[in-house]
Amino acid sequence: MCMGFNSVNSPMDWGGGAVFLLKQPQIECNSLSFSQRKSSKAKEKKQKRLEERAAMAAVCAKVEAANKLQDPLEAFPVFKKYDRNGLNVAIECKRVSGLEPATLEWAFELTKANMQTLYEQSEWGWKEREKREELRDERAWYLIAREAGAGPVAFSHFRFDVECGDEVLYCYEVQLESRVRRRGLGKFLLQILQLVANSTQMKKVMLTVFKHNHGAYQFFREALHALTTCRGRATRAGGAGAAQRGSRLTPPLPAPPVAAGTIPPTRSSAAAPST
Repeated sequence: MCMGFNSVNSPMDWGGGAVFLLKQPQIECNSLSFSQRKSSKAKEKKQKRLEERAAMAAVCAKVEAANKLQDPLEAFPVFKKYDRNGLNVAIECKRVSGLEPATLEWAFELTKANMQTLYEQSEWGWKEREKREELRDERAWYLIAREAGAGPVAFSHFRFDVECGDEVLYCYEVQLESRVRRRGLGKFLLQILQLVANSTQMKKVMLTVFKHNHGAYQFFREALHALTTCRGRATRAGGAGAAQRGSRLTPPLPAPPVAAGTIPPTRSSAAAPST
């Protein structure tokens, strides 16, 4: 009878003979268990990667579908006109490729007049060539507000994009001529952006604003009802950190009410519409 053993491969006394008892089966069992655990974790990681890729593919598909639209406002004709507070303007939504060169030049000059000093007061500085390229980027969409017989008086430059893993409508600019400010037009343009974001299944509307642009900061904070940062990453207004230079505003997207009538790509800080 075997009385026991001292260690692996240790000889035991058995009627004058020597017998070696091995623990190899137990070692194989432990090794198999470790291998199974390792294989299970690898499968979990692979599944997670597949799910993340599928989720990102769905996000990109929404952005791609939005960018294929001819006119995001086509189904909402009531939002193509603003007739309040002494203003009577028509509003159109177009890709940058559909705008006349004169309109693009007007948009640049208005942005420069409203924003150059604010940029120069920041660490980013005013970079005219980069701003022109940004406004003419092939991904750009525009809301243009025009007075009959007086040409354009306000615009918003926006894009359908992916930000922090979410499908978003990113507002680069909201610029108004000084003579049409404080009449509700700026808020109306933001309302349209929220409408477009809803209708194209974007998760949110986003923008970046200079903190030292106090009028714009307060306007967008009240209009969009939210102030967030994106996982601590830098904002895209010239690559500035949110806590130091600018804040990213992301509103929720409730159904809008019915109307009565530089890290590339550079993200802009919108001017105060002074609605």
